[in-house]
Amino acid sequence: MNHFDVSIRVDTIVAGKFRRYNQWSVWRQLSKPSLVFLNIRDVFFIGIGIMQSFVKLLLWRPDVVFTKGGYVCLPVGLAARALRIPLVIHDSDAHPGLTNRVLGRFASAIATGAPLEYYHYPKDRSRYVGIPISDEFQPLTKAEQLAVKQRLGFEPTFPLVVITGGGLGARRINDLVVDALDNLLIHTAVVLISGVGQYDELVERTPQHDPRFQLRAFVSEGMAELLGAADVVVTRAGATTILELAALAKPTILIPNEFLTGGHQLKNAAVYADKGAVEVLAESSLIQTPQLLVDAITDLLEHPERQQMMSAAFRMFSKPQAAHDMADMIVAQISDHA
Repeated sequence: MNHFDVSIRVDTIVAGKFRRYNQWSVWRQLSKPSLVFLNIRDVFFIGIGIMQSFVKLLLWRPDVVFTKGGYVCLPVGLAARALRIPLVIHDSDAHPGLTNRVLGRFASAIATGAPLEYYHYPKDRSRYVGIPISDEFQPLTKAEQLAVKQRLGFEPTFPLVVITGGGLGARRINDLVVDALDNLLIHTAVVLISGVGQYDELVERTPQHDPRFQLRAFVSEGMAELLGAADVVVTRAGATTILELAALAKPTILIPNEFLTGGHQLKNAAVYADKGAVEVLAESSLIQTPQLLVDAITDLLEHPERQQMMSAAFRMFSKPQAAHDMADMIVAQISDHA
């Protein structure tokens, strides 16, 4: 369980985001007055955030600034640049977001979540460190996996698939799983982590007394154990989730969200698919034909040698020292500019 250190000071600033959507053309986005207005408004928010960050950093005079991407980091990074404070950034996704593309031009050091070949950052300032994750994510032995299955209430020798759309769930994945569930349960037990928003609806649409099926709104503790018990995991292509599953060496089917800005989940998935570490399914195809998910899962379960090859390839991406290496990069910038 994570515990937040209350001694760490937390300050807020105003920030703005540049809204753009992967499924829309530029012209279609420009034709949306509400979208254009919000983007123009947020330019002013960014300006305010830069001024707030400048004042805070001027008063604090930190030795180094570390940012993790996301639009809230842009004002802080630009203020650090103006004050000549060393800036270290970390990019989890294989497709750098707009903020990191801007800050990467002058960052003192750049850490990446995927191998450097997938980025255009200057190689002399970049280092592939992976993504810091909890040390709970360790591969289970076969005996440990069977024991966890039994503890969860499943028949230990029956295959188990865990399906999750991330912390908030994913409605489109939930719906296609429900559509395919009868056929899925012929071959495997299923845990569907739905997210809180759709949970009550799915209770009415799924069997609640079938020993092969469990619906969970959210998993706050024991996620590593639950994923470790699975024979196959089906999930989105968020960068951190992928690296957690790599640490578990878990046979994984990714269903990237095709509509996110810059298509970054599609690009995340491609990194691991390129090396044969995961299987990737197109969400648009699954929505049309949910049986494709059943076919992909059963095919993987029927070929244990393929599972082993995928697990070995996936495990190669695990970076258990990521947090330590990231801290080293930050401390090194303090030393270099002392």
